[in-house]
Amino acid sequence: MRYQETCSWEMAANAARGKMHIAVFNQFFWPDVIATGQYLTDVSRALSLDHDVTAICSGPAHGCPDSSPYPRIVIVRSRTIAFAHRAFARIASYLSYLSGSMWHGLRLRCPDVILTLTTPPILPVIGSLISTLRGARHVVWEMDVYPDVATDVGWFRKGSLIDCLSGVIIDWSRRRAFAIVVLGDDMKSRLIGRGIDSEKIHIVENWADGSGIVPHPFPDGPLVIHYSGNLGLAHEIETIKGAMGRLRNHKDFRFVFSGAGARRPALEGFCRSENIHNVEFRSYCERVDLGRSLSEAHLGLVTQRPETLGSVVPSKTYGIMAAGRPLLFIGPDASTPARHIQRFNCGWRIEPGDVDSLTKLLLSLNQDRSIIVEAGKLARAAFDAHFDSCVSIPRLTAVICGAGSRTVSRAGLRPAAGFRPAE
Repeated sequence: MRYQETCSWEMAANAARGKMHIAVFNQFFWPDVIATGQYLTDVSRALSLDHDVTAICSGPAHGCPDSSPYPRIVIVRSRTIAFAHRAFARIASYLSYLSGSMWHGLRLRCPDVILTLTTPPILPVIGSLISTLRGARHVVWEMDVYPDVATDVGWFRKGSLIDCLSGVIIDWSRRRAFAIVVLGDDMKSRLIGRGIDSEKIHIVENWADGSGIVPHPFPDGPLVIHYSGNLGLAHEIETIKGAMGRLRNHKDFRFVFSGAGARRPALEGFCRSENIHNVEFRSYCERVDLGRSLSEAHLGLVTQRPETLGSVVPSKTYGIMAAGRPLLFIGPDASTPARHIQRFNCGWRIEPGDVDSLTKLLLSLNQDRSIIVEAGKLARAAFDAHFDSCVSIPRLTAVICGAGSRTVSRAGLRPAAGFRPAE
């Protein structure tokens, strides 16, 4: 009750100033280069123009730090065990951040809205607990659907005790949330399948910065197939490995992989064992250099394991489209990238495992690169209309600010009249 009474005074003061206090939670945040941290930084910058924003996060963990300016928000860094991809180290890091975020969330100046992402996976549960104790609205931004993605990639068995128990706990927080943001229709279907009310689910696709990433002329020389970002357990690599094997050391083709991830060592090992030399492995690219890096390619490679349909949505799609490069997507037909390709004619989809079709496609495109150029133009046009940061971020901030609107009764969990989920 003490929290509730204190919050009522602070909320009244915020209302008098015409501002809300929005607390955002994710283990990764500026200047980290992990995608979830970068997206949350973008949203926090936008919200800070009109509201007070506090980010509860840990210290930077991956690659070159983001060199963009310090966000004009309050950043509270919880002391955590260093993040690593090994299972025990990852779990220890997650647990240390969860305990720290709960501690800081309860000591925080009272928020009107709490936004939680899904790193760590049960972070929305912490958001629900804090929002209940502090009388704030809770918005869940699903970057990945847990525990589904964990069973999809084989971390544990579907239907096992940990799957069922974690599912019940996480779904409890989803049902308590005022709104849930998902990244595509496939992800929305996943949550509906878990019994979550479709009325509270809002589709807001991820984005890229269309002013920072701009199209450049296609390079001469070999046809470059470029993979940029995390190459994790949810990403399919067998099909591209098969095509690389067939096009081994072909002078007309070059494969570039920038970033890191759990599956990258296996891919590097495959290239060494097969003596594939027309491949290059790079570290993560700084955000300010991303446009240049993507423009060195002819095709932007995106992959997804079929099992993960709806539990993940590849975010690298939008940077590729911003750079005016067509998508080469290896993944399921009902996924978000596949739907973009079909809707905008901005690339090609290959069924996972179909090495023959992928190899034939690459050989064909190399013979007539004008097809690539035209698809790249369509990719950028679709990006400008639908996926630029100036288009997508306001859609997301509208959901967040709608959750804290003074026209909404704090006793209920339904949006006020006129507040509708995105279609």
